[in-house]
Parts: sequence; C-alpha cells; structure tokens
Amino acid sequence: MDVATIKELCSNYPGATSKMYGPPSNVLVYYAGGKKFAYFKTSEPEQWRFSIRTTPERFLELTDVPGIKPARYMGRFHWVTIVDVSTVPFEYLQELISWSYAKAVTRPKRATRRN
Repeated sequence: MDVATIKELCSNYPGATSKMYGPPSNVLVYYAGGKKFAYFKTSEPEQWRFSIRTTPERFLELTDVPGIKPARYMGRFHWVTIVDVSTVPFEYLQELISWSYAKAVTRPKRATRRN
C-alpha cells in the first residue's frame, strides 16, 4: 500500500472531491457531500501522513498501535493520523476509509442540524 493507491481509492468514492490547500496548512483534503473524510499532509516533516475519522471505540484501539496517533487538532473529533500507510494492511485501511466516507455522506450539514 502506498500513497498513490490511497489517493486513488479516496478519489473513486461516489461524489468524492479533493482540494489542495497551500501554506500554512499544506494539506490535500478529500470531501464527500461537502464534508471532509480524509486528508494528507503535503509538507515536511509530516509529508504524506494520512488522517481519517473513526468511531470513538476504534479511536482508542488505533491510537494504541505504533505508527498511528491522534490527528493534530482533529483528535478530539476521533480523527487518527497514520504516519506510514505502507505499515497498515490494505483491507483494514480500506475498511477505515470506507467508514470515514460513509460518516461524511450520512452526516447532515451543520446548517441543517438541530441545535
């Protein structure tokens, strides 16, 4: 599993779009239904670290795995960062991305949610 394969996988979901943000954030973000479901850091020293959203239970499980840590700024929303995608089995990573995508698609936009 490499970065190019993950980028292709994220791009192939129905309705998925990507947007590159330059400095200061330097991230490549994948969206579905206007909601973020995955992103890559594109600048050093964290270049090509990959982040996705998970369930609260899976967040605890994944952050115990070496090479997977809470995502900076997004960890409080149960996002994890995978330091090197080649260390995670393809099927497992595909399952994680699929869940993150499904969460983005099924979650209502902030403007339509009830307060």
